[in-house]
Amino acid sequence: MPVMWAFFAVSRSGCYAFVHRPGRPEKEAALAERIAQQQERSFQTYGYRQMWLWLKSQNIFRNPKTVLRIMKKYDLLSEIRRRRKWTQMGQQLHKYENLLSRDVHADSPNRKWVTDISYIHTKQGVLYRSMIRDLCDNGIAACKTGRRQTVNLVLDTIRPAMKKEKKRVAAGLCLHSGQGFQYAPQAYFNLTQAYGITLSMSRKGNPYDNAMAENLFSLLKTECIYRRKPATFGAVKV
Repeated sequence: MPVMWAFFAVSRSGCYAFVHRPGRPEKEAALAERIAQQQERSFQTYGYRQMWLWLKSQNIFRNPKTVLRIMKKYDLLSEIRRRRKWTQMGQQLHKYENLLSRDVHADSPNRKWVTDISYIHTKQGVLYRSMIRDLCDNGIAACKTGRRQTVNLVLDTIRPAMKKEKKRVAAGLCLHSGQGFQYAPQAYFNLTQAYGITLSMSRKGNPYDNAMAENLFSLLKTECIYRRKPATFGAVKV
């Protein structure tokens, strides 16, 4: 055995670790198969923490880091939770102060709006939905769908909201968003300034202020989308 260690340039500890774990690849493949099945059921939306919790619910106990490693190895990571880095691309990018600071209530309509973008899987592909919600009555001021989650989708949501509420919008209307790259470009700043909108943005790692927007999407998916996958883009828009 020592001759083999020297020939293959491996350590004694490494050799024994391999000898005593002959079934590890098979076990990993079996676990990866379970994870792949759950990702298929969830439309590839589970991050590794959520997958770890799901495995625990199935009495499959693994270290979260093990789950992450296997999901990376077998390309089973979530398709929609990977953060996109902001790039300069020749224009100024903006960040804004968090003006809500968890005060997610408004005494009258059109004083505090929250906005967000989410995804919807259909049999034709992924469709993105941008929404603005009023914190006074939790009503929807505007909603827009598109094939790409760009700043233009955001702008196309703001315009009808302002047109619809034109006579009732309060001075100093606050529009709060997360730190998504769609809310950073100069075009977003220019349009909102033209309407006299005051911008607010959640701090990094603190999504609570935008939870009112995110929870609406979660409810929509739980009660509708996850129960029956839409066949077409048109079915989502209706």
